[in-house]
Amino acid sequence: MQLFEDARLALEGLATTEARLAVSAIIAIVAIIVATAVLPRIIRRIVDAVDHQLETADEESFATAVDEAVQLPFPTRLVVRTLQTGITVVVALVLLIVWGYLDIARLVAAVLADALPILGRLLLSIGLLAAGIVGTRVLETELESMTADSEFVNQHQQGVLYRVLQITVFTAVGLAALSLWDFNLGGLLVGAGFLGIVVGMAARQTLGSMIAGFVLMFSRPFEIGDWVVIGDEEGIVTDITIINTRLRSFDGEEIVMPNDAVSDGTVINRTRRGRLRLRTEVGIDYEADIERAEQLAAEAMASVDEVAPGPKPQVVPTAFGDSAVVLELRYWIRDPSARKKWQTKQAVVRTVKQRFDDAGVDIPYPHRTLDSRPGFAVSGATNASAPSPEARDSDGTPSREE
Repeated sequence: MQLFEDARLALEGLATTEARLAVSAIIAIVAIIVATAVLPRIIRRIVDAVDHQLETADEESFATAVDEAVQLPFPTRLVVRTLQTGITVVVALVLLIVWGYLDIARLVAAVLADALPILGRLLLSIGLLAAGIVGTRVLETELESMTADSEFVNQHQQGVLYRVLQITVFTAVGLAALSLWDFNLGGLLVGAGFLGIVVGMAARQTLGSMIAGFVLMFSRPFEIGDWVVIGDEEGIVTDITIINTRLRSFDGEEIVMPNDAVSDGTVINRTRRGRLRLRTEVGIDYEADIERAEQLAAEAMASVDEVAPGPKPQVVPTAFGDSAVVLELRYWIRDPSARKKWQTKQAVVRTVKQRFDDAGVDIPYPHRTLDSRPGFAVSGATNASAPSPEARDSDGTPSREE
């Protein structure tokens, strides 16, 4: 190498040991000053200048977005130590040349020349990984800012979209890193495609749940916190993932349902509209005034705080029961929940019962009376031929049970 030939010619002028010691001392002192004093100060000034530019940049600039997304300190110490190691290696080579160890210096230089491309690829791979991490954080920050005031993208959709973008970015970073190391990407993609076919056939249900998860993400039949009925299950939605949906039942149980079962079943969302109509049946005596009972029930429902004033409560006669005329009480609640539903039902039952009692409106119930046939004693009879008592219903007709 020309460098070593020039070094050999220069060494001929350093015939004495004292001259070589002087040159070595000067090189060592200069290297120490540069590595310990000059280099760290230059790096810190560069970092401070960049931070100052980021602080004074426009709030909507890309640099500010990156800085807010990353929120990591610049590895100043790592950079300084790396540069100091490089200076040390260069000084060691120069000292070997000064003292005449050209063969050793040439061998070390050859090793370093072979290692530098590998080191460069390693640094580029690390840089790609760091860029991928920074890129995904920037995407997350920008996605949050874009969907903060959006009514069309909920938290579940935002999370799924971010995961898809994250996988896409890291897949691209991985392929780029592999290309640096001379991997055969064509064969790798073919193998990945074959593996994907095998995995797809072995995990059809899981893939179906994933596709159904994306369908649920865009159709949005419910959100986290909604009160839903899915098939035979009822509860509050606690989590929605790409694979499954989790409900918390009113018995405190956690229900995990695959998304394909959710998309294939009937979904009833009792929270979406912000109101829910409830029904309660009550029976009144056949001799009671139906219109008056309807008015009393409507007034009783209107006096309950949990019952929504609009739409107004309704009372509808629906059936002739065995012993009563059945009235169906229809009323609405706002911001429905299971607890509010049952509290309102209890309040309506208590209030209507109290109002009917005060107004003298009977709420009948089935009952029986016992009559005796002529010639038969009901109790304490001494005649063995006396007929047994006969059970009669409230309307006086004989009962079939004896």
